[in-house]
Amino acid sequence: MPNIPDHLNMKPFYGFFHYLAGVIHAMWFRGEVVGQENFPRQGPFLIAANHASHLDPPIVASQIAKQMRFFARKSLWDNRLVGWWLANVGTIPVERDSGDIGAIKRVFQALEEDRAVVLFPEGTRSPDGNLQKPKAGVGFMACKTGVPVVPCRVFDSFQAFGKGQRVPNFGSPITIVFGPPITAADYDDPALGKARYETAAQRIMDRIAALPRPSYPVI
Repeated sequence: MPNIPDHLNMKPFYGFFHYLAGVIHAMWFRGEVVGQENFPRQGPFLIAANHASHLDPPIVASQIAKQMRFFARKSLWDNRLVGWWLANVGTIPVERDSGDIGAIKRVFQALEEDRAVVLFPEGTRSPDGNLQKPKAGVGFMACKTGVPVVPCRVFDSFQAFGKGQRVPNFGSPITIVFGPPITAADYDDPALGKARYETAAQRIMDRIAALPRPSYPVI
């Protein structure tokens, strides 16, 4: 997959905000972005990232050259303006802690359209910036699709605009690391029965946690 986004091949509404998010990251939250070579060159895939800020979805998306889809809790659609915006950027509404059949159908549709789908295993923003226990839902989605999962670690987005902050801390860098894709054989074990999805979610979360912050020698 190319690293340079082709905004002309994205839907105009999504393409505009994809470009805008990239500009915002470059101007006010610019940190290191590494591992983009880990995106599969062919075929569908999922991206699983930690979540500590409202900035995570747009900034992660701005580093991925293809149009993609996210999940958001269905209650956000209660606000008509927010719901309209979420729908137009292709966000998938999902009922938390339930087997949302509609959501999994939309994931399959997105993958068939060659779009990446971003999952946040923790389910919601971290209250303190530390990694949280993953929800079984990400394991369910991964196991049902059987596609590779690219782990993504977002560093310092909590410091930039975490829970409880009313105004972003402009100038606070956000670094993004993409790791090698995890195959279904590595995260899924159907023999585990009821523990299958929880185990898959934990294996994916462990890969996210293992991604190191980039370090460069001082010259």
